[in-house]
Amino acid sequence: MELNGERIIPASVQRTWAALNDPAVLKACIAGCEQFEPAGDNAYAALLAVRVGPVNARFKGNVRLSDIVPPASYTIAFDGQGGVAGFGKGSAQVALAAEGAAQTKLSYRVQAQVGGKIAQVGSRLVDAAAAKVAGDFFDAFEARLRSEGAGEAAPPPALPAARALPAWLWLAGGAVVLLLLYLLMR
Repeated sequence: MELNGERIIPASVQRTWAALNDPAVLKACIAGCEQFEPAGDNAYAALLAVRVGPVNARFKGNVRLSDIVPPASYTIAFDGQGGVAGFGKGSAQVALAAEGAAQTKLSYRVQAQVGGKIAQVGSRLVDAAAAKVAGDFFDAFEARLRSEGAGEAAPPPALPAARALPAWLWLAGGAVVLLLLYLLMR
């Protein structure tokens, strides 16, 4: 599966980078995040709880950051395990570019593989579900940045790369979890 896209974020590059690396912001934008812990240099472990209809499930995920160029870009390798429901793994390249003084163009390219029950559906359905999860994340992310103040307030301090939580951990993990649960409900 491959997912590419761009979004215009209503904040400067510096402020967008800081928000993309702020666990509190990301937890507010992705429902179900129960735990996030460092698991080594530029590596993290997370626990995500999801409820779809009568099904409650917990998914464990890992992410590793590389090619970190603050505040412009990074590469994220991710994997998530959902037990019998299946797994997902892949990578994402994320890049930020200024669009004027108070806007940022966020570009992303995700390549992922899925296995287990999720792999039994067609790629068109998988791609559509992943695009919806990405759209929902960015809608919440943009709303969060807007609610933090109109105009460009002082940006929150940027986290060191080794302690930063990338948005794509939550996006990729959330997409895999939601898609797995959707398929189990069919």
